[in-house]
Amino acid sequence: MSQPADTDPTISAHAAIHTDEAAPAPRYFAQGVRKGSILQVSGQGALDRATGEVLHRDNAAEQTILALENVSAILAAGGASIADVVMFRIYLTSRDDYSAMNQAYERFVDQHVATGPKPCRTTVFVGLPLDGMLVEIDAQAVVG
Repeated sequence: MSQPADTDPTISAHAAIHTDEAAPAPRYFAQGVRKGSILQVSGQGALDRATGEVLHRDNAAEQTILALENVSAILAAGGASIADVVMFRIYLTSRDDYSAMNQAYERFVDQHVATGPKPCRTTVFVGLPLDGMLVEIDAQAVVG
């Protein structure tokens, strides 16, 4: 006898995702969460994996690449890749950094999604929580 959808562990499994290959998350939220085939990655910045310090303080392109590398590491820990991402949300502190971020993002995504559709994306201009943080990126992927 099959289980009802609301009790099927393949649909309702809910797990925190953690990897030492990305900057650690504060204790009050996870680096990522996977529920069934949905994998959500928390916002990632250009943080040193060991110290949590902001790196590349004056370089939005480098911060973009490092943030995407952190996202990629968390995706991998959850059984996904950049090619599985359906949506990126990018948070920038300055419109002046949009072009540098966009060029770095485009290069990174092109390297990781060679065929098929590119992920959707939203870019928002905001204040970010850490001094020197120019870029933060989160992602949602569908696995399988």
